[in-house]
Amino acid sequence: MKIAIADILVNEGYIAKYELVDNGNFKDIRITLKYNKDKSEKALTNLKRISKPGLRVYVSCENMPKVLGGLGTAIISTNKGVITDKEARNQNIGGEVLAFVW
Repeated sequence: MKIAIADILVNEGYIAKYELVDNGNFKDIRITLKYNKDKSEKALTNLKRISKPGLRVYVSCENMPKVLGGLGTAIISTNKGVITDKEARNQNIGGEVLAFVW
């Protein structure tokens, strides 16, 4: 799931790249942040976790959230995998809202 979320962040342009690093007993995901041309502002402004272990948030296709009026991205866990809110609307499926990114 973590790699799928990192793939979404790369495809949406929020991070530059990620790589898996083997540290003996476990693997790390090393993420490289992306900045604008003059290096003064990050492309990833904020990330907000929505579903938590104590309170899961599920939505249908009709009630799919739009982050900042469509400028941000919602990460949704569906039976087709971890996808963005735009892909979920196109495929007409709902799921668990994991996070908002803008």
